[in-house]
Amino acid sequence: MKDTRESRLLLILLVAVAFALITVDIKGGESSPLGGARRAAAAALGPVEHGAASAVDPVADTVRAFRDAASNSGRTDQLARENTELRQKLASSDMAGGRTKQLDDLLRTAGAGGYTVKAAQTIAIGPAQGFSWTITIDAGSDDGLTRDMTVINGQGLVGRITTVAPTTATVLLASDPGFTAGTRLEGTGEIGFAAGGGTAAMKVSLLNGKAQVKEGDRLVTFGSQSGRPFVPGVPVGKVVQVEANPGQLTKTVLVEPFVQFTRLDLVGVVVVPPRTDPRDAVLPPAPAPAAQGQAPAAPAAPATAAPPATSTGGN
Repeated sequence: MKDTRESRLLLILLVAVAFALITVDIKGGESSPLGGARRAAAAALGPVEHGAASAVDPVADTVRAFRDAASNSGRTDQLARENTELRQKLASSDMAGGRTKQLDDLLRTAGAGGYTVKAAQTIAIGPAQGFSWTITIDAGSDDGLTRDMTVINGQGLVGRITTVAPTTATVLLASDPGFTAGTRLEGTGEIGFAAGGGTAAMKVSLLNGKAQVKEGDRLVTFGSQSGRPFVPGVPVGKVVQVEANPGQLTKTVLVEPFVQFTRLDLVGVVVVPPRTDPRDAVLPPAPAPAAQGQAPAAPAAPATAAPPATSTGGN
């Protein structure tokens, strides 16, 4: 159509008519005179619109799927990171709680025996200086440590220091086959000498071949002159077997150590021995004997009071 005066007038007229029809349709609402025409148009054009939508929807769904997948992937990665952080926090919390318990046990033992200790952490385990059962701790001569100091933890005797460097020290464990320490039997005070048994029980030779000893009896260290290499009264272990050796001058017993040597973490080096021999005082209270027909009584809780780590010496 050519752009003439008549065509422009026709266009203006059509626009005016369209506006008039829209106004009439809006004001008429459901009873609009154009409702029938609108429904007829919907009926005629509906299939066409549905077909177009069916053709376009897969493409739109694919686009949405890629978009949602990217969003879900990001959310999954975020959740994975959060889970990792939670696991790390939980592990750290568990470790901190475990070490707090170890330190409490160490202080209780040191306090009961009147030992002044220097706390240290195990940083390595394995052969050193020809010994097969040793650990390395993160304290040395800079911390006042010297050779032949007693090493303990909250359960009892760990070993003795054999080599000292400025910031580390090597500890020969009581489980080493070459380890020897004097012992005292709880209650009777019978003296013996304990030897490390590696992964097996310690073997203790009691000097009195007629000593009265039974399974479950407990031993502590006898002590050395000036507390080197062993201070007295440190728990060693409990008797698990009494060997039959009639006619012998000594009596041999097998002893299960109180300390778990494969799980050492925090330890304490005794830098000042007690003023007096604590004898059996460091051992936890023995369980009361059960009455006939009754279950054994639960062990009494150990003492919880303990002086500071660096000032546990007796007065």
